Amino acid sequence: MPLLRPAPPAPAAAVTLPRRCLLTARSRLDSPSAPPPLACLRLRPAAPLRGIPPRTGCRAAAANADADADAAPSQGPGGDGGARGALVRLGEALSLGFPVWVASACAIALWRPPAFLWVGPTAQMLGISFTMLGMGMTLTLDDLKTALLMPRELAAGFILQYTVMPLSGFLVSKLLKLPAHYAAGLILVSCCPGGTASNIVTYLARANVALSVLMTATSTFAAAFMTPLLTSKLAGQYVAVDPMGLFVSTSQVVLAPVLLGALLNQYCNGLVQLVSPLMPFIAVATVAVLCGNAIAQNASAILSSGVQVVLSVGCLHACGFFFGYVLSRILGIDISSARTISIEVGMQNSVLGVVLATKHFGNPLTAVPCAVSSICHSVYGSIVAGIWRSMPPTDKGE
Repeated sequence: MPLLRPAPPAPAAAVTLPRRCLLTARSRLDSPSAPPPLACLRLRPAAPLRGIPPRTGCRAAAANADADADAAPSQGPGGDGGARGALVRLGEALSLGFPVWVASACAIALWRPPAFLWVGPTAQMLGISFTMLGMGMTLTLDDLKTALLMPRELAAGFILQYTVMPLSGFLVSKLLKLPAHYAAGLILVSCCPGGTASNIVTYLARANVALSVLMTATSTFAAAFMTPLLTSKLAGQYVAVDPMGLFVSTSQVVLAPVLLGALLNQYCNGLVQLVSPLMPFIAVATVAVLCGNAIAQNASAILSSGVQVVLSVGCLHACGFFFGYVLSRILGIDISSARTISIEVGMQNSVLGVVLATKHFGNPLTAVPCAVSSICHSVYGSIVAGIWRSMPPTDKGE
């Protein structure tokens, strides 16, 4: 009777290791004291995330940066990881103190206007563009594609931009019985599109930056016909606007830098990780200097305008922030996008209002509400950014 033999064990599943790890294992036979690279011990997804194929160059540098980050805890307190963490904490502190820096810059501009008159048009363009580049580094191309798939948010923001603010400007000027030149200036700035400062505040508030950029571009492009139409109906005078000039300027200081930043974040993440701790400081400094420059150029008119115009402008922007958020939430928009819409509606392109008032209205005092608007919406926006930055959204839309 033949002996029964046990069945041979089932073959183990084939495991394919990267060639680099095989070489490492072979090298360990020659040098047992050499530890294997950390990358060979890490679990990585089998397929690329978000449909993005693996890349070389900057992506390889990003992978090395990830490995170094994992090894960072073994460094001492004085290592590069500790220095970068300290820089990140410093940037967070500067961002949370944003209202103080902007208010201080505006106060100095009223007290010593020459301190901010050195800022020329070229410096303004470079400062805003570099800040927008830093904002774009927080995005990816997938984020921008997602924002394009939010027609409800874009439509709601556009409608609220050109209804809440113009109607608020008209009603506030009537309730406070402003003089004709101040009422015309208040209505003019309420009919202007959203300014680039709203994108910076959205970035600092950790809201939907991609949606903010698209809303700014949309409202600015539509300002070619919306600003003259609304101003003529509510203020009684027509205002000429250069549509191509507005669109080109928006593309230069908003769209192009943000797209470049998103590309850098997508393909050169290692470089982005290196410079990202500096971006909050650059954003805060840029807003403070630009607001100080706008106040310094109209310091005498602002000081002589009295409390009435300051109160009217403050009420205008308070209505924009409040109704922009409340109406967005009523429409069922998620918290992050509602915060973005609130910032976009509450913050206007005051510099455009100053230029249009100076060029198309006979009384120079018409530009005073526009100049005061730059400080009011910056202070409001900085306060809102400081509060919302420390209160992350908790709804499922996020």
